Amino acid sequence: MDLLSDFVTERLRGLPEGSLRRADLDGLLVTERILGPLGAALQATRFIALATHPALREDSDRIDGAEEALDDSAAADDPRVAHVAAERHAFECALQAVIEESGLSEDDDALFDAWDTLHPATADDGEDEAGLSSGSREAGSMSAREAIGKMPYDFSPARLRCMELAEELSARDSAAT
Repeated sequence: MDLLSDFVTERLRGLPEGSLRRADLDGLLVTERILGPLGAALQATRFIALATHPALREDSDRIDGAEEALDDSAAADDPRVAHVAAERHAFECALQAVIEESGLSEDDDALFDAWDTLHPATADDGEDEAGLSSGSREAGSMSAREAIGKMPYDFSPARLRCMELAEELSARDSAAT
């Protein structure tokens, strides 16, 4: 955790020693480098929920394994693809419910307030009259979208289809509420 900013480390402070996996910390480090400390602190909510709810962690591991099994030997229209997508969607709904019920979502709101306090907007922050950022950045740097697009993803067509189906299920649920 020494490589993470104080803002992210503070978010994780209440967790028992060893409750976060190395992969969780690596993910937070990558997120912080791409999206900044606020993005990583918000992502930490997911890892906090998983670290404090072992049954959710087991479900997450099981579904991750099922997704990884959708390799190049599986066709995009294989029935397993839709089944795993439905499992992913159900898991994400359960995880979100735990986040809401545990108060972690209110903690996220407090993170935004703390960030705004630590980083007050100034007249030369590149904001327009409506208060929206112009998105300017240092010369030679790339946007978060560009950085994420350059990451080495190696997902099979079946796994990509699974991700699409899970997103469609989430969008359908969002539209219904």
